Amino acid sequence: MKAVVIRTFGAPDGLEIVDVPVPVPAPGQVRIATEAVGVGGVDAVIRRGTLAAHGFREGHLLGSEVAGRVDAVGEGVDAGWIGRRVWAFTGLSGGYAEQAVALVENILELPHGLTGADAVTLGGSGVVAHFALDRAWFRPGETVLVRGAAGSIGITAVQLAARDGASAVAVTTSSEERGARLRDLGATHVLDRSGEGGPQAPAGFDVVIDVVAGPQLPLFLDKLNPNGRYVAVGVVGGQPPADFGMRLMDAFRRSSSFATFSSDTVPGPDRQAVRASQFTAAAHGDLRTVVHDVLPLDQAVSAHRDMDAGKVFGRVVLVP
Repeated sequence: MKAVVIRTFGAPDGLEIVDVPVPVPAPGQVRIATEAVGVGGVDAVIRRGTLAAHGFREGHLLGSEVAGRVDAVGEGVDAGWIGRRVWAFTGLSGGYAEQAVALVENILELPHGLTGADAVTLGGSGVVAHFALDRAWFRPGETVLVRGAAGSIGITAVQLAARDGASAVAVTTSSEERGARLRDLGATHVLDRSGEGGPQAPAGFDVVIDVVAGPQLPLFLDKLNPNGRYVAVGVVGGQPPADFGMRLMDAFRRSSSFATFSSDTVPGPDRQAVRASQFTAAAHGDLRTVVHDVLPLDQAVSAHRDMDAGKVFGRVVLVP
């Protein structure tokens, strides 16, 4: 079968499409004939070699979420799954392929009316957005800033904050066109990438959800209101300065707090319950997904080039 692997760490051109054996589901796993593969920010981070110290090696088969139809099951798995359309989390590898395997507890049947592309756009990112706001103790009436709102996590976070009663939902983005699209999704204020948005923008925020991190993170810590909570959910802009915590200490009397968040720390059944609810909402049109582009699997290089160039609004989806 066809799959996309990292030939060399670094630029998107280091990705290569290769022939690999069809995977055989191990005990507790299912195999899925993929119809859609989500291209996420974590894929780009792995591709660049940023996480090599954590065990990722050249030759790695990228991809963490797919949608498709179950065509085989491993020992101990109910054969009734065969033929059912599902979303699946494959770990941090194995998704960029014509067939993928996943643990049965990491799959979820798709509701009628939800496409595979919609599922891989929302499946992982929606859970992150939900629990990031929860870990930030967001409450109705508070002000929220979503930094890096043009990706699928940010787009969902904007919608959830607006739906759940934020008094203001500000976003950072790179263009007026993107700002207009985010306003249509619930944003009330549009800031530039440095956090400037004119005199009408809130002076501070009760909650900041940050997908970017990077060298400018300390500037956004300064935007927290007293008792404000900052949750970093990604590092697509790179690691922050090593001494960024001094910003919090310098503002000690403001009682600001900073946290990182990974959905890996949420119990699986809780993730699946939120995911099922969001899938149903999306199928009914109550939660919007934004698919930037749908490309053939062999155009993974183009997908990653667009991500690196900041051209993607929403999520790119690959199809075998």
